[in-house]
Amino acid sequence: MDSEDDMHDANDSADDDFYSGGEAGLAASDDGDADYDFADHDSDDSPELLSHRQQQNYCILSEAGIKQRQEDDINRVSTVLSISKSEACALLRSYNWSVSKVHDEWFVDEERVRKVVGFPEKRIEMPNDRELACGICFENCPYASMSAAACGHPFCSVCWRGYISTAINDGPGCLMLRCPDPSCAAAVGQDMINSLANEEDKEKYGRYLRRSYIEDNRKCTEEAHRPVDCATVSKWILKNSAESENMNWILANSKPCPKCKRPIEKNQGCMHITCTPPCKFEFCWLCLGSWSEHGERTGGFYACNRYEAARQEGAYDESERRREMAKNSLERYTHYYERWAANQSSRQKALGDLQSLQNDKLEKLSDIQSQPESQLKFIIEAWLQIVECRRVLKWTYAYGYYLPEHEHAKRQFFEYLQGEAESGLERLHQCAEKELQIYLEAESPSKDFNDFRTKLAGLTSVTRNYFENLVRALETGLNDVGPSTSQSTGIKNTTSKSLGGKSKTGKNRASAAGSKSGSSSRGVDDSNIWTCDQCTYVNPRSAKACQACDHQHR
Repeated sequence: MDSEDDMHDANDSADDDFYSGGEAGLAASDDGDADYDFADHDSDDSPELLSHRQQQNYCILSEAGIKQRQEDDINRVSTVLSISKSEACALLRSYNWSVSKVHDEWFVDEERVRKVVGFPEKRIEMPNDRELACGICFENCPYASMSAAACGHPFCSVCWRGYISTAINDGPGCLMLRCPDPSCAAAVGQDMINSLANEEDKEKYGRYLRRSYIEDNRKCTEEAHRPVDCATVSKWILKNSAESENMNWILANSKPCPKCKRPIEKNQGCMHITCTPPCKFEFCWLCLGSWSEHGERTGGFYACNRYEAARQEGAYDESERRREMAKNSLERYTHYYERWAANQSSRQKALGDLQSLQNDKLEKLSDIQSQPESQLKFIIEAWLQIVECRRVLKWTYAYGYYLPEHEHAKRQFFEYLQGEAESGLERLHQCAEKELQIYLEAESPSKDFNDFRTKLAGLTSVTRNYFENLVRALETGLNDVGPSTSQSTGIKNTTSKSLGGKSKTGKNRASAAGSKSGSSSRGVDDSNIWTCDQCTYVNPRSAKACQACDHQHR
């Protein structure tokens, strides 16, 4: 039988390598005289990489420096557009602190930008009466104690302070605060926060504002990547576009021609291989010996006695060990990369869905359900949470890839936290995407829309808490994990401390995770808890209503 396999030069397939990032000049060498000898390409601290890092310029900013840059950007926009600093700050926040984008969008369609951000074209002053009725408490209050946003809706200082404090304590969403009037979408700017909020709330608001400037703005030439540090991101991005994974693929899936050393992939057929022109050397795929020395006496076309005998003597141990290591390394990298890329894709789609919702769907939903858009902001908040969580989850896979394999307790705790956060995010995303569509397609107001509001708001809150715990744990290097590597002890000793934090729901989430895993070692007694039908939050048996979404327990 004169058989010739369907062979491929690995250099030809390298151009299509999914993980190479498509960068030119990164394919394997086509030099036929090169030795087929691979170093440990999985190392990210090679001289080339170190040189690459050293060539980059970095600028480390203090908190004061960051604040100064933020003020400079606000002043630039305020001056160019002839608007107040508070309005300039809100504009920049809405456009990820990009001065050029703010200018572009404003000059193209100022009216649309004002509507999106919540700036009335003309400021409306409060009625100049001696006393005014507060729109929240309905008390008649002196004019001097009343305040209003640019829309002119008056509320007393006490109600304003409570409204602002509640929003700030709810999280970064306070940066998009709107007028308390349900029918109004006017923005509540930093100037009102500074004049009405107490000192503690003003400090929190300022931290959220600086955090937004750092995380939404581009600093290290990459997108915001909390909770992963810049060095890890740099390694990960470089690895995704580096030649090392091409080399690992070649080592794991091909063998060198014994004569010209060109890598060859065998994907079917017998063991008789003929190298591509101009080499055309014929050899045995298993032992790499000349085919002229093979035939029926050595096992025919589908076996090789020489190879089996030499393998038993250990002649191929080193090459097979290296090939197996390359396969394992490639499979591990593929696992983390695919999930990193999947969350990146999901985040991009979520951004598109959010944009579509803001542009027309929210107005449509408002008409169908007969509710003002200001009362539908819980949907926007849910989508903003989804977008942020997809970004965080994406970077946790880069974190997991570089987490040392030998630190078993840390790895187990990391995967536990990541899994809980990811499960919560999937529930939230499905509710915001699939269940919302039902109400968008309705022909008249739905009786259970308020139940949907409660469920989505509850899932948003629970998911936020999951991710806050995950981020907090990763930013502290998973230091809450004890020295024990025992699966039962490792997690049991850490869940109450790390998941509890300052959140009143932390202890219950630890119980939820324990019941899901079915592990009795975590001390979870199912008879003492119940799971909310609306948001899946795990509550103590004594609670009559869900502590996350207030849904009544049946």
